[in-house]
Amino acid sequence: MPYFKQRFGKSFLIASCMYFFPDTRVRGWFLLDSYLPTFFLTGAYLLCIWLGNRFMKNRPAFSLRALLIVYNLGITLLSLYMFIELILATWEGGYNLQCQNLHSAGEADVRVAKVLWWYYFSKVIEFMDTIFFVLRKKSSQITFLHVYHHATMFNIWWCVLNWIPCGQSFFGPTLNSFIHVLMYSYYGLSVIPSMRKYLWWKKYLTQAQLIQFLLTIVHTLSAAVKPCGFPFGCLMFQSSYMATLVVLFINFYVKTYRKTSSRTALKETALTTEIKNGFHKDYFATANGFLNNKKAQ
Repeated sequence: MPYFKQRFGKSFLIASCMYFFPDTRVRGWFLLDSYLPTFFLTGAYLLCIWLGNRFMKNRPAFSLRALLIVYNLGITLLSLYMFIELILATWEGGYNLQCQNLHSAGEADVRVAKVLWWYYFSKVIEFMDTIFFVLRKKSSQITFLHVYHHATMFNIWWCVLNWIPCGQSFFGPTLNSFIHVLMYSYYGLSVIPSMRKYLWWKKYLTQAQLIQFLLTIVHTLSAAVKPCGFPFGCLMFQSSYMATLVVLFINFYVKTYRKTSSRTALKETALTTEIKNGFHKDYFATANGFLNNKKAQ
């Protein structure tokens, strides 16, 4: 305890108390006063995935093309708003990029908190990503990473809004909002068949997501190196959570793009190697498996 008092200085007491008392500036804001709505909405999300997959098992997939275009456009515009507003609010408050506490910027802190509330609320809207996968029978897209990320983010940001709704918390959502502008634009365009041939940048979008997580970890830990009164435990939790996303996204990236490269190589080998009747003996099994996978998707 004396070590932390010395390290955090006069702001240590304030930072410590914040672990126990929610921030009064967000009292009365929609969904924040009680954890129960967030908990039950998360439970409903997980239940919908399980029941939805059972319901759709013997039914044809829905197209939902028009709905998906509107939905992705809406999330794109919301993400763009949050990105711009966070930049303007933190600029107005003179935020320190390395470490920013929770109370020094006055009205700008409240402005940041209001944007971060929309960021929190957007996480429940994004539950629809998974529901659309269920209705379209895109089961391969409903991975552990996908469900883990969606379910945990909504709950984590309820805690963030209640205890650390501004200050150092601004950086991750700013980056993530920018990434979501690109990501939901991609999703919206992918629904339109004539646009799919132009969507060559999915691989680079995943790389950008990984860079986002790494930058957020670096920014979070920078406040631990040179503290400014922002709760130390929150910094450690956020960097640890981001580390789990880095591990899961790297695993996803390797499986997705190495598998794609391997399939391409196998197909090219099968087409160019002639042993019997003009084809390699393994060609038919490989090609048939590839085509079946393609149809299944």
